[in-house]
Amino acid sequence: METIFNEYARYILFLHILGAVVWVGGMIAVRFAVHPALQNIQDSRIRLARTLEIVYRLFMLVMPFLVIIVFTGVVMSIGMGFKNTDFGYLTHVKEGIWTVMALNYGSMFYIRKRAEQFFIAGNHEKTKSLMQILSKYMLPVNIILGLIAIFLGTVLRGF
Repeated sequence: METIFNEYARYILFLHILGAVVWVGGMIAVRFAVHPALQNIQDSRIRLARTLEIVYRLFMLVMPFLVIIVFTGVVMSIGMGFKNTDFGYLTHVKEGIWTVMALNYGSMFYIRKRAEQFFIAGNHEKTKSLMQILSKYMLPVNIILGLIAIFLGTVLRGF
């Protein structure tokens, strides 16, 4: 892994940062730009349908970047030799944060799928209540954790 990192460090770092930008940036854009704009749609059925579609597209976009973040994170952690330094614990903190985020992502994916099933069945109230859990709680948690992880990454890169 060290050899891979030494030869391709710029590309690995670029892909790692790109993955974080797409994941965290996508969540920020959906929560603070797209979600408020959707509230202007008067027909609740159309609003729910668009919300389900947008969240699905975000989740599908993010999925390959999760794999990229994990792979590049492991390569960088080993390649930069953090294990035997005073800052090695920060890599574990970042791994923990991204793990919680990934589990939250998986839960959101499942909840969105359930909401879609309720929507298809015509139960728009249940659909709305499930989607509100995502927008009010789960997405903001991942945004905050993602920003913390990005900050810790800049701390690690600075040493």
